[in-house]
Amino acid sequence: MATSSSPVSGVAERYALSLFELAREEGSIDTVESELNQFQALIDENADFRRLVESPAFTSAEQLAAMSAIVQSVGASPLTANFLKVIATNRRLFVLPGIVRSFRTKAAEHRGEVDASVISAHALGDTQRRELAEALGQYAGKTVTMHESVDPSILGGLIVKIGSRQVDTSLRTKLNSLKLALKEVG
Repeated sequence: MATSSSPVSGVAERYALSLFELAREEGSIDTVESELNQFQALIDENADFRRLVESPAFTSAEQLAAMSAIVQSVGASPLTANFLKVIATNRRLFVLPGIVRSFRTKAAEHRGEVDASVISAHALGDTQRRELAEALGQYAGKTVTMHESVDPSILGGLIVKIGSRQVDTSLRTKLNSLKLALKEVG
């Protein structure tokens, strides 16, 4: 996957790497990943929590007090709880979604997994899904976790993204290429 060079993504990457290293030393990568996923779901689903994370209007003390109460109420592990309190104290809660994404990527790499985004014109059947997962696994040399979506506008075929690579075999792309070729000829 291509990484952004923005300062925010760099901060998120550094925090995620630090947390990952600590979790690996503790043997708690899966626990921390699960808890981070819960906090990401909270950001996605709860407007008040999202405002706490994103708004620069809250002071460090307010963010720390709120985060302390939240990690206690959800029963987060000491590592996750302390980490979230540190980023609240440092006024870095706004990078939490980037930290979660980066940690997920590092955890998947650690397990020998890779994510693949698959866009198809119609929902894949079980046999198609299994065969595609096997083919992508052989291509990547890793266990592939597929994230499927349906986009009827591609007309047929697939668009597959693994990391920074994309393979577009959609009928829409082929027709657009043919259309461009015909314009150049005519």
